[in-house]
Amino acid sequence: MRWLPYQLNPALPPEGISRADYILRKFGERDSSRYNRVAAVGRSVGLDLRFDRITVQPNTVNAHRLIHHAAGQGCQDAVSESLFRAYFCEGANIADVAVLADCAAAAGFDRAVAEAYLRSDRDADLIRSADQEARQVGIEGVPFFIFNRSLGLSGAQDPEVLLQAMQQAVQQAPGD
Repeated sequence: MRWLPYQLNPALPPEGISRADYILRKFGERDSSRYNRVAAVGRSVGLDLRFDRITVQPNTVNAHRLIHHAAGQGCQDAVSESLFRAYFCEGANIADVAVLADCAAAAGFDRAVAEAYLRSDRDADLIRSADQEARQVGIEGVPFFIFNRSLGLSGAQDPEVLLQAMQQAVQQAPGD
C-alpha cells in the first residue's frame, strides 16, 4: 500500500485558515455539527474523532511531503496514522512544521531529520505535481482507492466492497 498526495484545499495559505471561517465559507454556517455522524461512526469502531478541537483548516502540502519522505524510511503507514490521530482526535495544527515533526517522532521517525526535511522545500513540487495529476485523472475527494493501478473506488466503503474491488483488480491484472 502507498499513500499518494491529494489536497482537499490546495488554495489555502501555507499556515492554513481558521476552521470556523472554513466551515462558514464551505457550508454557509459556523455550525460544524454536520460532522456528528462521522464522529459517531468513528466511536463505533473505537476512534474518538474530535472535530470540535480542530481550530485550523490546514494546507497539507507539508503533511504530504512528510508522508512521502516517510515512505523512504519504511514508516509511511505509521506517519499517516500519527497525522490522522493528531488532526482528527487531538485537533493539532498539521500545517505547523513542529507539529508535523512531533507526529513523525510519534511514528518512530527521527524528529530532527523530519523537521530538517520539512524546513526545506524538498519534494514540494513533486507533491503539487502528483496532486495535479490526481485531479487530471478525475479524483475529486478522499478517500480514493486505486487497486492494482487499474481500478479506482471513491469514498468510504464497507469492507466487503473494498474486498470485491481488490479481487476484481487481481482478476483483471494482465498475465495472471
